Amino acid sequence: MRRTVLVTGTGGAGRSTVAAATALAAAREGRRAVLVGPEPLPEALHAVDGLRHVRLDAARTFRSAALDLQTRGRAALDFLGATALEEDELTEPPGAAAFTLLHTLRALHDAVGAGSTEATGGDGDVLVADLPPVGEALAQLALPEQLARYLHRLLPPQRQAARALRPMLAQLAGVPAPADRLYETAARWQDALAGTREMLVAPGTSVQLVVGAEAGTPAAVAEARAGLALHGVPLDAVTVNRMLPAASPDPFLAALGDGQREVLGELRTALGPVPLRELPWRPRAPRTPEELAALGVPAPAPAPGPRPVPRVEDRRDAEGELVWRLPLPGAVRERLDLVRRGDEVIVTVGPYRRALPLDGALARCAVAGARLADGELAVRFRPDPALWPRER
Repeated sequence: MRRTVLVTGTGGAGRSTVAAATALAAAREGRRAVLVGPEPLPEALHAVDGLRHVRLDAARTFRSAALDLQTRGRAALDFLGATALEEDELTEPPGAAAFTLLHTLRALHDAVGAGSTEATGGDGDVLVADLPPVGEALAQLALPEQLARYLHRLLPPQRQAARALRPMLAQLAGVPAPADRLYETAARWQDALAGTREMLVAPGTSVQLVVGAEAGTPAAVAEARAGLALHGVPLDAVTVNRMLPAASPDPFLAALGDGQREVLGELRTALGPVPLRELPWRPRAPRTPEELAALGVPAPAPAPGPRPVPRVEDRRDAEGELVWRLPLPGAVRERLDLVRRGDEVIVTVGPYRRALPLDGALARCAVAGARLADGELAVRFRPDPALWPRER
């Protein structure tokens, strides 16, 4: 099984350090590890056997893609009399970092599965990704599914069945029909997005959160945990970084340590079976293999259990209701919203939102009620004759 660990968390909590320590631990176990992230790898880690590093560079990736597009479209540019852009004129647009991350992760993940030994690091048994803070990271991880949904709505595959009729319909309506190339391009994008989504929800993919022991941390972890579950990505572990010693002769430091341990207790109660790790405070960020190893960060364990996915139960009661269940550990009712739109149900948990399709019998049912209890959202659906196809 391919093992992919996505490391994210709160801003400034030490995500890059934990990601590097995780990859190093895997390499020291004799597993081939690939570390992906925007930060340069400390020089001392370049000599570690079995550890490779792929640095994310959105500017370079965008320039390379744009220059390649210009090269392939040279004939069209010459015909239009357009002047090609030089490399130093190209500046990456907003959002380029997200596409760079997803493209790199999928390429490395596919290479791992193919047993590649290319210099990109595709020969790793473990892929560790240093992601941005959790809100931004979840938005990036949700991007492939969102774009695929938009394409499906704007260019439904069913319309391609009427390809032969489009010229005639265009003449009758007086409106030009979409060209075949548009649908072919959309189909290629759909395949690419589906492949990226499969990588994110693969059995060996999970997330580790890195946080600080601060007053707002339990609420932030609960919200992030619910957002991850909403998008079908399991939480592997939570690491609390920069913990102060349990006892200190200094009253100020002792008070800070007591506050940290209170936060730790809240997290341990809320997380239940999810592993909670503590890392000690260090006067400076670890840079050498010995300093990273001294943190005690373990190599990635086998992937967590079943992924949080919706399931449907048939209650067979007097109302004939169906119950649609979605695990949402950490979610609170005050920050939860649910809306039925067409053949989808749109679930919002705090700042995170996902549109989930309603297939089969659920597509012909109306929402009868919803309840959040024990970390699970249960939505009752009742058959609605108005949604059933009319008999001819």
